[in-house]
Amino acid sequence: MAETRRLVMIIVGFLIFIFASYSAQRYLTEAANGTLALQAVLDIVWYKVLIALEMLLPVGLYVSVAIALGQLYNDSEITAIFASGSSPLRLYKAVLILAIPLGMLVTVLSMYGRPWAYAQIYQLKQQSQSELDVSHLLPKKFNINDSGRMILAEHIDATSDHLSDALIYTPSASKTSIYRVHSLEVIDPSPTTPSVMLHSGTAYKLDHKGTEDTEQRYDNLNLHLKPLQQSPDVKSKSASAAELSRSSDPADIAELQWRESRGINAILMALLATALSRTRPRQGRFATLLPLTILFTIIFYGGNICRTLVANGTLPVIPGLWLVPLLMSIGVLILIAREFSLLQKLFR
Repeated sequence: MAETRRLVMIIVGFLIFIFASYSAQRYLTEAANGTLALQAVLDIVWYKVLIALEMLLPVGLYVSVAIALGQLYNDSEITAIFASGSSPLRLYKAVLILAIPLGMLVTVLSMYGRPWAYAQIYQLKQQSQSELDVSHLLPKKFNINDSGRMILAEHIDATSDHLSDALIYTPSASKTSIYRVHSLEVIDPSPTTPSVMLHSGTAYKLDHKGTEDTEQRYDNLNLHLKPLQQSPDVKSKSASAAELSRSSDPADIAELQWRESRGINAILMALLATALSRTRPRQGRFATLLPLTILFTIIFYGGNICRTLVANGTLPVIPGLWLVPLLMSIGVLILIAREFSLLQKLFR
């Protein structure tokens, strides 16, 4: 237990560092391109790490159990324990003492931390991308938000919220609007009702389904821009468990089952690692890492595939995502039964 606990802290800490570094690099790139405010990057990285813990903690426990038991098998300590008449269930009990609290923590993070973090990320992105904060717009750059709106300006004066020699591109399903303007002044920077005043320019409306393209010259035009809309995927991920439980949408059901199954999967993964960590003498403590890695890959992608199939209605909601933990439970029982039969043959 002590060795596994120590390895969990080391491995999870390392995984958090790697994940945070990757996320920071990604969002710093968006900030450099003008699609995200720089001050929002650190907050978003923190929320992303919180979301990722529902995967990083089970992975850390899974690998730690495999390495710790691999060392004990390599040193023949497990063989000595079994030879003294101890039951293999003692190994599972020791692992469960760590796995159950960690599984409960993962469940709490998945049920409550995950939607809260997604809601905070969306709010930060909405404030950064919907509100016309001139301070994070970059001159001579395509400043694009998630809704497809693009602002390009030759010069930007952040103190007066003024842009000169600018181009605004706003797409929609039926038409695209392009505004070429000599000078632009931000009237309302709020995320819900962003608007600007355009001085001396030309507006183009491009019809996607016909030939009704228009061109309009103007001296002063008060333009109300489209706010950033929350995508259905983000809406589902940021919804509370109570909201998801009342929904009949397959995507919401898949999201709820994903959250509910995280903690159980973490415990079952630790039990699988316990059963598959058996090595022969002098085989090496890392001999089982390759099959354990393959198994983890199958579990990870199996869960993602089931979530996608449930969300698009291909896989019935029963068993839905519970198919993966069900198969894992069957696998644990088979491996435990095999282990007892091997011990009976060994000490008969």
